[in-house]
This record gives sequence, C-alpha cells and structure tokens, in this order.
Amino acid sequence: MSAGRRAPKCLYTYSELGTLIRSRVGGGLGPDGSVIGAAEREQLQALYGPGDYRPLWLDAVNRPGPLAREALALLRRAPSEGLDAEDYEAERLLDLVASLASAAATPALAASFDVALSDRTLTYLRHLHSGRINPETVGFRMRYPVDHHDFAAMLRDAIQSGSLADTVATLTPSLSLYGDLRDALARYRSLAAETELDPLPVPRSSIRVGDPYPAIRSLHYQLAVLRDLPEQAPPPADAIYEKTLEQGVRRFQMRHGLEPDGIIGRRTFAALGVPLSWRVRQIELALERLRWVPHLSAGRGILVNIPMFRLWTWESLSDGRAPSFTTDVIVGRALDRRTPVFDEELRYLIFRPYWNVPRSIVLGEILPALARDSTYLERENMEIVSGLGDDAPRVPVTPDAIAGLRAGSLRLRQIPGPKNSLGLLKFVFPNDSAVYLHDTPTTSLFARSRRDFSHGCVRVKDPVGLAAWLLRDQPGWSRARIVAAMHGADSQRVDLTQSVQAILFYVTAAVEPEDGAVVFAEDIYGHDARLDHAMEARSMSTP
Repeated sequence: MSAGRRAPKCLYTYSELGTLIRSRVGGGLGPDGSVIGAAEREQLQALYGPGDYRPLWLDAVNRPGPLAREALALLRRAPSEGLDAEDYEAERLLDLVASLASAAATPALAASFDVALSDRTLTYLRHLHSGRINPETVGFRMRYPVDHHDFAAMLRDAIQSGSLADTVATLTPSLSLYGDLRDALARYRSLAAETELDPLPVPRSSIRVGDPYPAIRSLHYQLAVLRDLPEQAPPPADAIYEKTLEQGVRRFQMRHGLEPDGIIGRRTFAALGVPLSWRVRQIELALERLRWVPHLSAGRGILVNIPMFRLWTWESLSDGRAPSFTTDVIVGRALDRRTPVFDEELRYLIFRPYWNVPRSIVLGEILPALARDSTYLERENMEIVSGLGDDAPRVPVTPDAIAGLRAGSLRLRQIPGPKNSLGLLKFVFPNDSAVYLHDTPTTSLFARSRRDFSHGCVRVKDPVGLAAWLLRDQPGWSRARIVAAMHGADSQRVDLTQSVQAILFYVTAAVEPEDGAVVFAEDIYGHDARLDHAMEARSMSTP
C-alpha cells in the first residue's frame, strides 16, 4: 500500500453487529424505532438465523456494498411495476446510507440499516409476486394465491450469489400480459405528466362526418397524442368533422370497448373525457390483479378477460408470443349474475349438452313464466326429471311435479338441440361456482360492444374454433368431426388427454396481444372502484 494511504478503519466487528441485529430482529424494530410486525419478524429471523445474525448488506468497513446499492435501486424503481415507492422507504434508507458514511456512524445505526433493508426488500419481493391487497377483502371471488415461495431463503441465496436479478426475475409475474402492461404504464405516466388535454365541449347531439364541431383541433390533438391518428395526419383546416379524423375516432372507440362506428356520441365523449391520470391508475390496478393470478402451468392455457369480453388461448401462458386463438365472449350480467374470477383446469367437452337449470333460475324465472303460460316447458324443450345424471327419468308436468320443482325435490333440464341455452357444445372446468364455457343459440348478442348478458357462465362466439384448438392432438378430432358431433343425434362427452389451465380474470386495462394496442374497458362490476379505495386506505394507514 502506498505511504500516502491508510487502510480503511473497521468501525465495529461483525460479531458486534450480529448482536445488535439479533436484538432488533427479536424486538421487531425498524430504522426509525417503528415496530416490525410478527410476520415480518419471522421472515427476518429466517433470513438472518442461518448466518448467526451477521450483517448481509455491509462490506468489510461496515458500509453498504454493491448488493445494497442494487437493492436500493430496485426499491426506488418500484413504481415501474405499479407499486408504491413509499412502501419500501427507499429515500429513508438512502438517508441512512449517508449517515453511515459520516463520522457519527454507530454500530446501532449500521444494524438498523441492515435490518431495514432486509425487511423492505422482502416486502418488495412479496408484493411484486403476490400483490399488496388480498382479493377476498375487496369482494373479488378469487382465493388469494397460496404461495409456496420461501422469500427469506430466496433472498439469502441471492445475497450469497452477489446479485438480486435472477430472484427478481423469478418472482415477477410470468404472464406475458403483465410485462406488456408494465411497459404501457411507463408510456401513460409520461403522457399524464407531459400532456395537457383540454376538456372537449359536449354538443347536444352526436357528431357525424360532415358535422361542424368548434373544438375539432383539440380532438385532433388528443387522438394524435394517444396514437389513434398517425403522426403525419395534418390538423383539420376548418371546424368540420371529416373522414381522416373519423378513422382516428374509430380506433379510439375500438381501444375503449365502444361501438366503432365513428360517431361521437355520449359514451365516446365520456371516454375522451377520462383524465390520463385515471388511465394510469387503471393500469396500476390491472397490474395488481395480475399479481393475484396463481402459478402458471408449463402447458397450454386459456385466458378470459371478463370486462373486455374476450378469450385467448396460448401454447404457453408465459412465453410472450401471440395467442394461438382468440374469440369474443359474453359474460354474466353486471347487476345480478356476475361471472366469477378463478383459475381451474379445463378437463372435458360435452357435445349436445343438457342444460341443468340452476335452482335460482327455476324459482326466479321459469316458474313465473310457467304460471303465465302452461306450454312454456314444452315450447322451450324443457323437462322435469327425478334424480341426477342424464339418464334421470322424466316426470309428467303436473301440479305435484311443479310443487316438487319449487321444493327442490325435482329438477328441471333443457334437452339437447339447437334451442338449448348452452348451444351445441360445453367446455367444463369443474368449480364451486358451476360456471363453464359454452356455445349459445343467441349469437346476435355478439354484435354488441358491451356483452354482459349471461347468468354467469361464459358464452363463446366461436366454439368450433376453441374445440379444434383443444382437441387438435387427439386422433380423429378434425374440425369436420367436431361439427358433426355438434349436430349428431346423441350427447357425447370427450375427455382431454391433458387438461388445460383456464383463467377467468378481470382487468380494465390491457395490451392487445395481437397488435400491441393499449385497450381500456368499462368497470362493469365496480371492481376497479373497490380496489382503488382499498389501496388508498392502505396507503393512508401505512406509516
């Protein structure tokens, strides 16, 4: 060593720090003396215990090392994942780093920093992987995913390896939609920060091509900023709504779940008036919900996004490639028949299914209709049966049989055929809510932009295409045979040789996997409003 330089002085030994760290972990104290909860304390004990409570983030002279700087940078970047930076106290930890470099640094301060950085990094990894809000607490009919990751062990291994990158990559949600939406968040945050959109005046009647509109330049600017108009599209020369602008309006309408007719009516003006700050919030809420999605299987998968009325299939849900198949769907009515959110395994198909009418529909709809029209059951191809199974014996329609339906001792079903409410094909993933995918005879409803019309199950616009995708590896199941089975004489169950993961989920912001467009949907079930309120309440209660 040169004569002009002295070896760095070690302020205190690892043994001294270990004793202090043990006392802080045992007492559950944060860097400012705040109390760390029991669950966090248990995680910290699992993290420090195997190393006899030696510091994890300090170098040989008791200063934060390269790994600590990596962790601090990770916590500061939390907003890029749609997380709240204040949950991880990165700025406070940076202040501690500065204090550790001063002459006033003490062993107690070093121990506090080490424990605090561990606690906040563990919290970040858990939030990144599983989210911050338990979905059951906001009325979301989805079990909070049981997580089998040992976060303390994973962090300890990462520290020993000298890098957090692989661990962070492992715990980041692998669903390709998550990564795409995270990229969209950065763009919309930039738009919200840098762009001022003047409120568009709403006229008394809808605007069509050729109509005058005084704020036409403001409309053009907004559509150009949102990339619904090409960059080279010149602003209109006068205050007339013309064809070029109409194309931009159509694209805007498509991206916001509206009828893409190019007419600027009440709903289109409402969507144009949504602040960019709320679009940012929608993306943040969507990222939180995508963190609730349970572990993805390695095989094929089906996704249904409820408020966007859309179904996709992938060869692998996390491979990032374009979907193999996509189709429109109809979901449960917003007022009283909401489609639940869950993750199940699709196991079999039924061609020409019976529809076993749920008791709630029997009591609320069928019996009142039968009271008004004694021929209702015959006209709707329905029959009363005794017992379970498709071979249950029929029961004549008599006052006693109707009383049995009302009491629940008999059941009602609709026989297979073109008028059957399930159509000619049913896709089954056993679940507690008795929800499934199915064909429908009422195909005209697919022409609507908002499609919440069902009793809770999901109606599929192209059931033949979905069946062909599911059965493509099972010998003999060509598209022609699928169609023939749908129009055959008998019901037929076909088990899949390998089940397929099916996820029904709910986000009102997404990135179209086909073309990369950022799309938004109406919050038809009010889930966004509840989650936003819960997250705001959580932020206010977090010290």
